[in-house]
Amino acid sequence: MESSVLECIGVEIIGVMSPVSICMFLVVLLVYSLSTSSSPETTITTAANLVYAENPSDTTAQKLEGAVLNAVVFVILIAIVTFLLVLLYYYNCTSFLRNYVRFSAFFVLASMGGSIFLSLIQRFSIPLDSITCFILLFNFTIIGVLSIFASAIPIILRQCYMVCLGIIVAAWFTKLPEWTTWTLLVALAVYDLVAVLAPGGPLKLLVDLASSRNEELPALIYEARPTVAPTGRAAALGFLVAGVAESESSSIELQVVPTENHSNSNTHAAGSGGGGGGGGGDSVAVVRVDDFLNDEGERSPLVGNAIRHEERSPLVEVMRNEREMGTMRREEVEEVAERGIKLGLGDFVFYSVLVGRAAMYDLMTVYACYLAIISGLGCTLILLSVCRHALPALPISIALGVLFYFLTRLLMEPFIVGTATNLMMF
Repeated sequence: MESSVLECIGVEIIGVMSPVSICMFLVVLLVYSLSTSSSPETTITTAANLVYAENPSDTTAQKLEGAVLNAVVFVILIAIVTFLLVLLYYYNCTSFLRNYVRFSAFFVLASMGGSIFLSLIQRFSIPLDSITCFILLFNFTIIGVLSIFASAIPIILRQCYMVCLGIIVAAWFTKLPEWTTWTLLVALAVYDLVAVLAPGGPLKLLVDLASSRNEELPALIYEARPTVAPTGRAAALGFLVAGVAESESSSIELQVVPTENHSNSNTHAAGSGGGGGGGGGDSVAVVRVDDFLNDEGERSPLVGNAIRHEERSPLVEVMRNEREMGTMRREEVEEVAERGIKLGLGDFVFYSVLVGRAAMYDLMTVYACYLAIISGLGCTLILLSVCRHALPALPISIALGVLFYFLTRLLMEPFIVGTATNLMMF
């Protein structure tokens, strides 16, 4: 059973890590190809740099102070918007939220995606007229919105468009100034930790409301939905049912009783002795003793066997309770088991922003940041399988990514470049 559970978890982890890796790889290619153009690098004005606009002539203290102010303002705006979404969802404004998410996806694909599409056309000098470009962009946008929110669309097409949304938004965020980008990533990781795990966190409130209503969150969430083999699905089903069966299998109660004669207790526990006295000093475990004593006050010969059976095979009662559960309970558990791991679009975006910012420096830093992010995501998913509740996906990955970026840039690169320059390493 343990190997099947690990196999199921491994399939789900791969189902999440693969699109994250594809998103980061395509963002690196996009940033690398567009940054090598002859046009100078331009910065954008968004909610992430409202307070301070970074200039190359500013001192390090000015850049750090301005970046911290930008990050604080951006996090406050995100918190306000998230609490507003919680209020709307609490008062059952679900239709408004779904339309808002549809409009957001349409805006990202049409405007931001169209801008990147035009930049690629200019960068590679692709011969394409304006009418054809408009038709392609229109079809891409409409099909994308339908694929993300329509239920009859294949899941692979929905996943592809979710990755596209992450690529587009991440490519825009890489245009932020360098100091603002790094400070913003750290601030968002801390905010994600508080918003998901704090008792009054907005994301925790959203997840709890959706769980209590048994509804899907009206948000852009990547859903892996891995294809699990029958053994893996059965293992996942048993893994989820364990908690239910633990509360429902209370008909048998094991109780430890002090013993004075270890040889007699072992004999009764093994089920080889049948006519012991009514005293409680010659047994190790008692299973509702009053129910198993005959008229003469002697223990039934089957008691020891029953105790041994329940001690050696604790899953027998679990499986029995599972078979006795109704069709409704079975369908609910199967539905939960088939949902798989879900990852918010923001996690895709900020993972890719970190790697895209590293791509502006060199590829060695990109490799280090990618490995750090994937390792952090793996740790988060393993913790998710243990904790069994929603966890923030940014803190571990962003912490490792930022740490590896600066370690590679400040320590590893000078060492490797120095040894290669002096012909000590090839």
